[in-house]
Amino acid sequence: MVEVDAPAEVVWSVLTDFDRYGDWNPFISRCRADLTVGAPIDMTVQQLAPRPIRMREWIRSVTPGQEFTYSMKPIPLGALRSKRAHTLTPLTGDRTRYESHFELDGWLAPLVGLLFGRGFERGFPAMTTAVEQEAARLHSS
Repeated sequence: MVEVDAPAEVVWSVLTDFDRYGDWNPFISRCRADLTVGAPIDMTVQQLAPRPIRMREWIRSVTPGQEFTYSMKPIPLGALRSKRAHTLTPLTGDRTRYESHFELDGWLAPLVGLLFGRGFERGFPAMTTAVEQEAARLHSS
């Protein structure tokens, strides 16, 4: 969670301008989505492996200007499930609280953690910081 020196509308515009992710986002270098519940979100994720990884997940909820969530299709038998949420809370003085939440569970989650945990530990905070910086930059210009 970070407090961003920009209004929620600006932070939302950064998070949802998927075509520009490669310009500022060190974790997700490419993203395509239309923010329709049930639609795919296709991403190229950096920092998880020696080479970028392409991922397809599915939009689960959208409240324009406030939050969107997506997740992978669960692997059968409860093996693996994931959920990612981006949430914005307007604060006073043209500031916004941005929360990024990631859940991974199922009996394969420990293995995924071993394989990609260091990438998650670097990537998610790097993206959060980059959202903060890009929104503040846009707001100040």
